[in-house]
Amino acid sequence: MMKRSFIRLVIALAGMAVMFSTSAQAAVTINVNKGRVEPLPIAITDFLSNDALGPQISQVIAADLQRSGLFAPVNKAAFIEKISDPNKTPRFEDWKAINAQAMVSGRITREADGRLRAEFRLWDTFAGQQMTGQQFYTQPDNWRRVAHIIADAIYQQITGEKGYFDTRVVFVSESGPKTARQRQLSIMDQDGFNVRALTNGKDLVLTPRFSPSRQEVTYMSFEGDQPRVYLLQLESGRREVVGNFPGMTFSPRFSPDGQKVIMSLQQEGNANIYTMDLRSRTTTRLTNTAAIDTAPSYSPDGRQVTFESDRGGRQQIYVMNADGSGQNRISFGDGSYSTPVWSPRGDLIAFTKQSGGKFSIGVMKPDGSGERILTSGFHNEGPTWAPNGRVLMFFRQAAGSGGPQLYSIDLTGYNEQAIKTPTFASDPAWSPLME
Repeated sequence: MMKRSFIRLVIALAGMAVMFSTSAQAAVTINVNKGRVEPLPIAITDFLSNDALGPQISQVIAADLQRSGLFAPVNKAAFIEKISDPNKTPRFEDWKAINAQAMVSGRITREADGRLRAEFRLWDTFAGQQMTGQQFYTQPDNWRRVAHIIADAIYQQITGEKGYFDTRVVFVSESGPKTARQRQLSIMDQDGFNVRALTNGKDLVLTPRFSPSRQEVTYMSFEGDQPRVYLLQLESGRREVVGNFPGMTFSPRFSPDGQKVIMSLQQEGNANIYTMDLRSRTTTRLTNTAAIDTAPSYSPDGRQVTFESDRGGRQQIYVMNADGSGQNRISFGDGSYSTPVWSPRGDLIAFTKQSGGKFSIGVMKPDGSGERILTSGFHNEGPTWAPNGRVLMFFRQAAGSGGPQLYSIDLTGYNEQAIKTPTFASDPAWSPLME
């Protein structure tokens, strides 16, 4: 598994400054916080190369940006200027004529040692200036990652927010007939490519979650008909059980520093929330009720935890301090609430809501105010946040369909898109940006 440190990044291309003026900033920016955003027209030229790899990388960059809903790649058939040297200042009038407010050019070169050198430049066509230029060195097998990293750089330069394209999603892959459905842990790039299995499908797996600090996931498995929480290291494939508890352990999730796992432990008909220190293996009980307390999720600063509980008669969302004190209910709308997960920004909690015969994905502030429903349907469930807190992924099973499918939606409630997977898919969990 390649880490970002294995990609050499050179911020300033030789002979070209990457700084741009205030006027250039004002010309090409996207305000992502004003609700529905008109996509920015951007021209992404085919990267120059001696084979098909250059155009393929350009295609992945364009697909990433378009899928965000914030960019509208201009049809290449409309291009007037043909780029023959990405280091040369383009003819800005040609790009303004087709309303391309930004333009991307680049080159892919194979080095003598077999590595790829990928370089790109982002131009503000109306201000007539370069906004940024970078180059990367990596192994040929990592070309899709390079494309995602370039898309992240463009996204951040124009929106002012970090991108989320160089990420992965772990999920439950479902195949076979309903009466004998096989469920295995799988992982893929955020755009649905490079899918690979992490478990063999012999045992039921549920609720996978990424570590925020390591290439590691935690999940629940019924291996040997014994429900347990496991840790799986993605690079080595090493797996271990998170403690041997009596009863069922489920809904595991990492703390923000990756040093603890918080989970629910069921005993004698009720379930309470516990944390386990992964170094000392000591456990701490956070709730103590005769109800079902489950689905805990830390705030990004680690000071609070949100969870669901039916202690009031039906599932609702609660917030407590990380030591279990100050437990307060925050959801008071019609219906029941479940699967709360704190935004990486700390300003919102996403949830599943069941009301009026529908399942909805929504968000609310940590005090319960400002509830907004982003999407509703026959069965929507299991939201997970992109690492920049801008996009949510969830799974949906439509009425009459054979199984669940993954979808993403913008925080504003727009730009809902299906994420194609080889099989049915559920329980997605988004990784942090890869390193």
